[in-house]
Amino acid sequence: MGYKYLTGKRSDSKRYVFVPRPGTMLVAVVLLLLVVGLAMRAALMPVDEKNAAQIQVVVPQNASTARIAAILEEQGLIRNARAFCLYARVQGSDGAMKPGAYNLSTAMPVAGIIEVLVKGPPDRIKVTVPEGYTVAQIADLLEEQGIAREEDFLQALAGQWNLDFLSEVPVSQWGLNGYLYPDTYYLGSQTSVDEIVELMLKRFGQVIAEHDYVRQAQARGLTLHEAVTIASMVEREARVASERPRIAGVIYNRMNLGMPLQIDATVQYALGETKEKLLYKDLQVDSPYNTYKINGLPPGPIANPGWPSLLAAVQPEEHNYLYYVARPDGSHAFASTLAAHNDNIRKYQ
Repeated sequence: MGYKYLTGKRSDSKRYVFVPRPGTMLVAVVLLLLVVGLAMRAALMPVDEKNAAQIQVVVPQNASTARIAAILEEQGLIRNARAFCLYARVQGSDGAMKPGAYNLSTAMPVAGIIEVLVKGPPDRIKVTVPEGYTVAQIADLLEEQGIAREEDFLQALAGQWNLDFLSEVPVSQWGLNGYLYPDTYYLGSQTSVDEIVELMLKRFGQVIAEHDYVRQAQARGLTLHEAVTIASMVEREARVASERPRIAGVIYNRMNLGMPLQIDATVQYALGETKEKLLYKDLQVDSPYNTYKINGLPPGPIANPGWPSLLAAVQPEEHNYLYYVARPDGSHAFASTLAAHNDNIRKYQ
């Protein structure tokens, strides 16, 4: 280090400034790079190598590197999102990481995580479709898990599907809602949306074939479409599994008497949203699915029922109930007369 004169003729007017020597500057740069390098190295190390925890992460479709880094940081899998992005850029992995579901560990360094994400998700992706989901909910689920885009799945449903059991189903008019069997599926990373739809339809076909379901429906004077429509209403109404056949019995009793079914779940479907409590104006919605305004069954299923609801639709409980109201615990109070039903409403709602 040293000081140099810049200007001035007299010694008392001289000004001094600090001008580092070349060697000094080099040392400072080296020290700075060393500090930055150590900080970067620390940022890229595993979060917790000793107490490794497995965490499932879903990388959404079209997620940027910054978005992926934010997800990993939120999940506690990396120390610093900015360091992750910088490393990915330097390694040439920016934009190369693939969507999907991954099982990552807190013991993995950033380099290892990026390597896995660039390689892509494992070939077997487990996805469980809950009973009673609509096609819209299934589409949301697949997108949330990074398996397929919502619009791609919905578009695939509009395709031509040549399965025997669909020959009598008005698919072109009312769609495939009701026939995408809720189950746990193992999908490959390259499974297309068409293959997913086909898988779910074939599973439905397999279940009804195993139980000779079409014949059971015909024995009750129903087509397959009518039976699945009843099953879908049972699925959406029942909160207690044992009540499924009883609710199906109420539906049959009301149809036999020519009474409107007045099932709230059909109004929810017509509204396109699930409301905590339906208002009077909701019951007036103009829709062929609104069973407060139409007589008989709606034109098609309002959800995709599982086997217990499908079974209840063709093997309903025999009783004389015509009404039911939900209790706070999710079960229902059933009644045979309107007076008894109104008593239940005052008691439970």
